Order: sequence, then structure tokens, then C-alpha cells
Amino acid sequence: MLDFAWKMARNTPKPNLNSPLLGIAARNAWDLSFGDGIAPVERTPSELIFEGHHRDLYRFAGTGTGRPVLLVPPLAAPAQCFDLRPGQSLAAHLSDQGHATYVVDYGEMHYSDRHLGFEYWTEDVLPEAIRRVSDAHDGADVDLIGWSLGGTLALLTAASHPELPIRSLTALGTPIDYSETYFEPLRALGKVISERPVTAFTWALGGVPAPLVQVGFRLTALQRELTKPWFVARNLHETEALARMEAVDRFQSQMPGYPARLFHQMSAQLVLDNALKQGSATVGGRRIELATVSVPALAIGSPDDTLAPAASVAYAPKALTGSPRVRYETVRGSHLGLVAGPNARETSWAHIDSFFEETALPAEASAV
Repeated sequence: MLDFAWKMARNTPKPNLNSPLLGIAARNAWDLSFGDGIAPVERTPSELIFEGHHRDLYRFAGTGTGRPVLLVPPLAAPAQCFDLRPGQSLAAHLSDQGHATYVVDYGEMHYSDRHLGFEYWTEDVLPEAIRRVSDAHDGADVDLIGWSLGGTLALLTAASHPELPIRSLTALGTPIDYSETYFEPLRALGKVISERPVTAFTWALGGVPAPLVQVGFRLTALQRELTKPWFVARNLHETEALARMEAVDRFQSQMPGYPARLFHQMSAQLVLDNALKQGSATVGGRRIELATVSVPALAIGSPDDTLAPAASVAYAPKALTGSPRVRYETVRGSHLGLVAGPNARETSWAHIDSFFEETALPAEASAV
């Protein structure tokens, strides 16, 4: 890693003092160091249509009357993952395509939430959000798009409630086979000592505090963090590149924590037992079989994703045996880059667009 950083430093170009871009670079350097940043926070306008405990439901303004789409964020990540800024907003892209686009926002996690587990979201929060979105569109089926653990929540909800009005599932960077993730060393250790030492500590804290989650997420992109000074130096004249970097930094600094119960379930079932690869998980004392998912599904993974490598996501077609069609796609990009990277429009978002075309109803297809 140090050798890589040294090569980056050696390859950093010398500034051209006669370049007209020098003024831009100087302004950007000032804004980053002493000003308010490169670009202001700019979100896609949205309307709060329902408010509840860890279940605020928003509809993005300017959305069309087409098929309703519900964006499902993971725990320990703000809902803004789908709407970082212009050009890094899957929500805006979907709205531009004419879809009625919604997102459920869980808000912050506190010590009082320590008893909340997967079942709170898969048996309560998400079913309610899906029904509300469907009811707003005369009972139409809803497309679910989840990123990271949001994809897990969407899959478990669909498997637990086949009666819900769901048209399709899309999971971006959602691991199914945890033996292919960077958790594998922890799995090996956990088989010897179990998860209890870690979960006992987190239960005492009420979960995994937000600062630990933020540090952990940064460590999954350690190369980005170590080379950031050289990235800034090489791109001081590239305002758009710096604005993208700034949006990611803001996102990372806003990540909330995990509730204790949910973290324990993740540690024991998803990581140690690799339950999803086995095709099921126990949620709220009930065994949920992924084979009961009966709608088309799209899974997108990346070999550049250190948190959920492509191989861990690619197991989806083998797990979702009850789905009429499971499509798996590989793209390039980091974990967050899958949903909000500079190339997401041409990669992940394009696959979502074509998947929606494939799963359009006959009446919709004839109208295109």
C-alpha cells in the first residue's frame, strides 16, 4: 500500500503556473481548506408522505405516473445513498425515466432501539411502506431496489410475504455467500470462539455506534483514504471530481449505527452460519426460505467491491430458485460506486433500466 502511495506521489503532475486552470485550482484549494466546500448539498426535492418510527416515506418530486419504485436503504447508512447529489442520484435518474420513485428513511439509531432486529423491518416497516406505495397507485405492484443490506431486507421481506404487491427485486452489492466476503477470516475465528464476545460488547453499547460504523466503512476503502491527498492534488482544477469526492465524504460522516439485536443476527446467521447461501434465515422465530421469492430479480456485483465482492453477489441465481427469472450482472465500481459512482449511469443504472423493460407489463410495453 505504501509503495502504491509513493508511485501516486511520483506521478502527481507539477502545476503549470501559466495555466488558466490555476485560478480554478486555487479557488478549489481554498474552498476545501477554509471555505464551505466545493459544492453545496443539493438533493432531489422530495415530499414526506408518511412519518413513523424508522419508516419515514418520501416521494421524490417530479416523478412520473409510471410504475412505482421503492428504494430500500441498508441499516447503518442514510437514505441519501440513493440521492447524493446531481449526477450521483439513482432517485433522480428513475424519476427522469418516468417512474414514481419513493424511498423509506430509517433515520438515526439510538440505544433505545437496541432490541430491534431484522423482523422489525421485514415484518413491519417494509411491508407497510410497500402497501402504502401500492395504494397510492391504485394497487399497482411495486419494484424494490435495495443497496447492500437494503437488498437483504428486500429479499427477506419478499420471501416472508409473498402476498405483498411486489413486481420485481433489484439488489446492488448484496452478498448472498458470505464466505466470499472480507468477513471470511471472522467466520473462521467465529467457528472457534463464537460471536458472543463481540455481541456481548455491542449489546452493552446498544449496538454498533455510528462512529465505529463510519470508521469501518472507510476501512473497506482504505486505498481511497490513503491516496486521497494525491487525488486532491491531481484534481484541484477538476471541480466536478472534487465535488463527487466531497459528496462521498459527507455521506460517510452521516452513517448511523446498527441496533444491537440486528447486529447479533447478522453476526450469527449471515456471517458465521452463512444462512443466505443455505437458502434461508430465521427472522422473528420464523424460518424464511429465499426460494419463496416468486418475482423477477436482478443482482449486480462488482469485483472492485471490497465489502461485497462480485463472487458473493453472484450466488443469487442459485439461492432464488423460486424466481421466474434471476439476472446477474457484473460492473466495475466500489460498494457505494454501484449505486452512486461516476460511471453508475452507464453501468448499474443502465442494467436497472433494461431489467425494468424486461419486466414491463404487456400494456406498458405496448405504450413504449
